[in-house]
Amino acid sequence: MTDQLYYTDYLELDKILDSQHPKSDFKTDEMLFIIIHQAYELWFKMIIHELDTVREIFDTDNVQDNAGEMSIAVHKLKRVVKILEVLNRQVDILETMTPMDFLEFRNLLLPSSGFQSLQFRIIEAKLGLKMDQRYKSNYYKNTRPGGFNLQDFQTINQIESEATLKGLVIKWAERTPFFDESLWKEYQSSFPAENGTQKFWNDYKQIYQNSLSGVEQRQTEELEKVFYKEGLGEFSVDAMRAVLFIMLYRNLPIFQLPFDLLSTLIDVDELLSQWRYKHMLMARRMIGMRVGTGGTSGAGYLEGALRQHYIFKELTEISTFLVERSKLPNLPAAVKEKMSFNA
Repeated sequence: MTDQLYYTDYLELDKILDSQHPKSDFKTDEMLFIIIHQAYELWFKMIIHELDTVREIFDTDNVQDNAGEMSIAVHKLKRVVKILEVLNRQVDILETMTPMDFLEFRNLLLPSSGFQSLQFRIIEAKLGLKMDQRYKSNYYKNTRPGGFNLQDFQTINQIESEATLKGLVIKWAERTPFFDESLWKEYQSSFPAENGTQKFWNDYKQIYQNSLSGVEQRQTEELEKVFYKEGLGEFSVDAMRAVLFIMLYRNLPIFQLPFDLLSTLIDVDELLSQWRYKHMLMARRMIGMRVGTGGTSGAGYLEGALRQHYIFKELTEISTFLVERSKLPNLPAAVKEKMSFNA
């Protein structure tokens, strides 16, 4: 008879519960500090696991929006959202420790720092945050005390050379097939056509301009730049057009999952931003203007990262270019047929 699986053995609780070794005595709040950060790292591991699944789904030339894989990708990202919500709530527990409680053991932590969390840097990199986009990127490039050890530094560089979720989503958006001119033969333009401009986008420019108030008229120039000339950030013109089209016609059945995907990516960005914001406020509360244990500028560094470390800001900014649903052009039958699940 084989040994029966036991709860403690399955979860390897002996290892987990014996992994808290405070540098101070047990009269301080260091045990709370350790357990909170260990819990963070466990959740980070789960996020990385889910992101790898989603990246694998999108790392193909044929992601079917109406197939099961897209649904799985959205489900995994929604789980990441729920985990990030938990991470934000954990800050509330950590803040039951007062600044003077923290000072009892803070100097014993030098020069280690939360900055050195390899898994969090991997999450950022897999999502699409590049080294040259990071606030004070030179902080990430040193292997001095307070920075990364050489192995972790090399791991981050290796991860950044891989396909990011953002890059894969851009490629997916660029493959949107709805602007093939053959689908728009029956479309009746509402405005005089500009040479070389696709019918829908020719009309949309005029509809958008007509929707603007007097003080907003310069936004037409921005629309033309983003959707007709240059794109926005890392998103090409084709990718931005696809994203806007999905947002505009999100109630059509075939666009419901893609819209859910884009909205969930925005949620991920916002929750990461909330986590950075709460971390910054906590640092100010705990150490004021002191330097961080790892040698960064403490709350000042966290504030800079909060401002700069947005990954999917192009998706958020798409709202700038929306119009009232009642003003949207009617789509021709060929496009509607292409959008049906039977296409």
